[in-house]
Amino acid sequence: MAASAPTPPATGFPAEGRCGYFVEKKKRFCRMVVAAGKRFCGEHAGAAEEENTRKRILCPLDPKHTVYEDQLAKHLKKCNAREKPKPDFFIQDINAGLTDETEILEQLVPISSLSEEQLENLIKKLRKASEGLNSTLKHHIMSHPALHDALNDPNNGDSATKHLKQQVDGKHRKKNSVFERLQIDIQHLCLNKIPVLREGKLPVVGIGKHLCGVATDLALRCLIETYAASCEERNEEPLAKRIKNDKTEKEINTLAKERNENIVPEKWTPVAGIVIALCCHHRCDWRHYVGKEYFRTLGLGAVEFHYFQRMSSWATCGMRKTSLETSTMTTQPKGNQKDDEEHDDGGYRITDDSADSLPGLLTVEEKKKIGHLCKLLIDQGRVKYLQQKGFSPALQYYTDPLVSLENVLLTALPNHSSPETTA
Repeated sequence: MAASAPTPPATGFPAEGRCGYFVEKKKRFCRMVVAAGKRFCGEHAGAAEEENTRKRILCPLDPKHTVYEDQLAKHLKKCNAREKPKPDFFIQDINAGLTDETEILEQLVPISSLSEEQLENLIKKLRKASEGLNSTLKHHIMSHPALHDALNDPNNGDSATKHLKQQVDGKHRKKNSVFERLQIDIQHLCLNKIPVLREGKLPVVGIGKHLCGVATDLALRCLIETYAASCEERNEEPLAKRIKNDKTEKEINTLAKERNENIVPEKWTPVAGIVIALCCHHRCDWRHYVGKEYFRTLGLGAVEFHYFQRMSSWATCGMRKTSLETSTMTTQPKGNQKDDEEHDDGGYRITDDSADSLPGLLTVEEKKKIGHLCKLLIDQGRVKYLQQKGFSPALQYYTDPLVSLENVLLTALPNHSSPETTA
């Protein structure tokens, strides 16, 4: 026998056309739309007197929702929580990296539990490892003409303008362009098994807006070690070259006059370029990090990396607000808050390594400088990785910090790119 609905308060009624089930935990009526002539939605129909003859049970695939017991078999075939067949381009952990030294991290304590001496030693290691690094990055803030009308639209709020200044995604689509969306974790993505890339032998440009922490390393490995390495092993030619080789001499001469043969590069690379807006260094992971070799040359390892990535959040500690300050502030929509990321709860970073829980060694400004050093060192490992793989990488500021505190861009071009391409 299904349980009856909880008793609603003496006052108050469900909205018209909405479920009459009172959700005790939320102290309100369910807001789901009901079928014509029904008082309860499908989720709460078991509580309705007229539905008592049918029993609802928890879905075995996802206990967050229920299903009629007599319709379980049918439901399991279409439940969104069912295991779906994996596409050909899904290969488990193909971009994950090795699992070496990950067991060490399970034994580490939070930064707030470190002694003053331990914290001082970590900071000394960080400063020594950062000697010689250029912490003053070039400002290269650009805007595409396709965005001008949208940026000047008076109907745009602060949130829309903020995002427009950081992307052109969705603004460059043309009627005859081909777009394909893949819903897959980058950790398991094998680019050379995507039909449009495999069949067309197409070069790839990797673009990422605020790839959160570890996702940047997974993306770099996906592009360079999975796609580029596989294409080069097969010694594939680009589509443009194969078309050229298939044409007659007369056709080639005509094509040269019309379009100039320089459109075909002397040496083709599967990855033509990389542009990634970096983000969330505190969410990096030693297993997936592509700069391990660089860290090891500096005498650093998994332990130091763990603490440096945690301390990287200090770069924005000056943006934190005390509970008193927050209580007097006017609440802003989430998208309008000046945060160092696009997806943090509450708008200002709050981490388990907060200023109040640290040994009393550092001022807020000192912590911010250390946080920036941590970010720079982690990014330098990515730069060295790209250099070893035959690319010319660079770090630069791509937007104003008032737009986003995570305003560093990582770019990379293959070393054989012409001066015109790299300009």
